[in-house]
Amino acid sequence: MSSRIRSLLLGTGTRVLDAVLPPLCLACRKVVGRPGSLCIGCWTRLVFISEPKCEICGAPFETAPPGASICGSCHAAPPLWTKARAAVLYDDASRPLILGFKHGDRLHAAPLFVGWLRLAGAEILETADVLTPVPLHPHRLIARRYNQCAVLARGLATLTGHRVSDRALRRTKSTPSQGRMTANQRARNVAGAFIVDPKRRHEIADLNIVLIDDVRTSGATVNACTRALIRAGARTVSVLTIARVS
Repeated sequence: MSSRIRSLLLGTGTRVLDAVLPPLCLACRKVVGRPGSLCIGCWTRLVFISEPKCEICGAPFETAPPGASICGSCHAAPPLWTKARAAVLYDDASRPLILGFKHGDRLHAAPLFVGWLRLAGAEILETADVLTPVPLHPHRLIARRYNQCAVLARGLATLTGHRVSDRALRRTKSTPSQGRMTANQRARNVAGAFIVDPKRRHEIADLNIVLIDDVRTSGATVNACTRALIRAGARTVSVLTIARVS
């Protein structure tokens, strides 16, 4: 069967399926025009992060500061990673979307998120050598059946042509969920939880790494991952997430 005929058949099948089961908004489940998309109402509720923002951590500013665009937190305590970027704020509009993708098997939302990551991370992706997802502990991976961060990294690699290293960085401690922890509790919870497999150190050493996560809250997880990557010889580590807390 030629590729053209196959494409026509697949297109016909998709149109028939959409007629019987029309695509629904990923958030509110209203009918939309395209699978894996949002309705206008849900889209306008999202807060996309744009300029002005901190040059280092990507925190949004209400107005552009005089001089260097670096927030007080990054001035006071420069992070281990080089830069961090996120597409949207983690709030009442984005939270259900991300939690559904993370815990609710809504993998059909991945292409939408990957598109956001590509736009939000354009600056750091220019100099990236490798995309590395934040890993799950093997026990949690078995329970969840997929690592949402690895799904994002592979999807982004397909769009950008970057290489993915999803086995070098490992989570060796099965830590409790951090949802209700304070920033200090989160930091203690993930301390020493990540290592780079010595047999795969060549996938990290002397390279510019973009660490992929779904949400950056206190930064404890990405800090712990960054520390492990730098110890393994990474040249730089930048962080790219779907969302961040304000």
